[in-house]
Amino acid sequence: MAGTFLALLGLTVTGMAPVTAAPSSGTADVVGNDVSYPQCKTLLPSSTAFAIVGVNGGLASTTNTCLGDQLKWALDATGAQSKIALYVNTANPGLAGSWWPGSNIYKSPITNEEVVVAIPSEMGKCEGGVDLACSYVYGYVRAYQDARERLKVPLGVASDPGSYFWWLDVETANSWQTGTNIDPKKDGPSLNRADLEGMVAYFSSIRAGVGIYSTGYQWGVIAGTVPSGTPLYGLPSWLAGARSLRGAKSNCSLSALTLGSKVTVTQYVSGGLDYDYSCPPVK
Repeated sequence: MAGTFLALLGLTVTGMAPVTAAPSSGTADVVGNDVSYPQCKTLLPSSTAFAIVGVNGGLASTTNTCLGDQLKWALDATGAQSKIALYVNTANPGLAGSWWPGSNIYKSPITNEEVVVAIPSEMGKCEGGVDLACSYVYGYVRAYQDARERLKVPLGVASDPGSYFWWLDVETANSWQTGTNIDPKKDGPSLNRADLEGMVAYFSSIRAGVGIYSTGYQWGVIAGTVPSGTPLYGLPSWLAGARSLRGAKSNCSLSALTLGSKVTVTQYVSGGLDYDYSCPPVK
C-alpha cells in the first residue's frame, strides 16, 4: 500500500482547490488537514485537498464525540469521500486497561456480531494473559470496534469502513507494554507489535488500506525494529513533528517508520490547526 495512498484518497497534484488557511509555497503543493476531538469547537477550513478524521476521543477505548460532524465537514470541504481517510488511537494497556481479552472471541454489544479472531499459530492461544496472543486479539478487536461500532453514524459516507484508508496513531502518550526480555514473547516492543499487527489484520480483512502515524523516536520506543515478513513491514508512514510547510516537505526525505516503507504524508501545525503535506512520489 505504500505507493498507493494518494490513489486511495483520489488525489492528484493538479486540479486541486487551494487550501484556504494553509501557507503554501506553490500551486503544486497538495495540503490537507487532520482533525479529531480537540477540534470539535474549532472553525475548520472551508476547503482542503484531503482530510484525515480521528475516530477516537484520545484513547483507543473512546469515541470522538463529534465524529459525525467532522465527517460531514470533511465531505463538504473535500468534495468527495475518496479524499477522506481516518485515523485511530492505538495502545496496549494489558490488564490495566478498561478491557482485555480472555479468549479469541469478542461479542459486540453494538452489532451483536460474534468476532472470532484467528491468531497466528506462532503466538499461541489467548487465555487472558499479557502475551503475544492476547495483545494480537486486543488490537484486532479495537480495530473492529473502530470500524463497525464507532463508525456507525447516520451518514452515507460512513456506510463502508473498507472504503477508507486507516492510519494507526502510535504515540507514547497512550499506554504500552515496556521493558526488554530475553524471551521475545514477553518483550515490550514485541507485545506492542503483536497488538498493531492485530489491528492491521482486521483492517486488511475488510480490504482497507493501512498506514502508520508516529515519529521515528516514538515508534522506536513502542515497536522497536519491525522484522521483515510481518504485517507492519512496508506500511506507509505519516510523520509528525514539523512546524511549517517547509519543514513538512523536508521530512518527506526522512527514514520511514519501517523498512520497506515510504513516507507518504507529513504533518505540520499552523494557526492552531494540523496540516498534512502529501509527499510527491519518489522518482
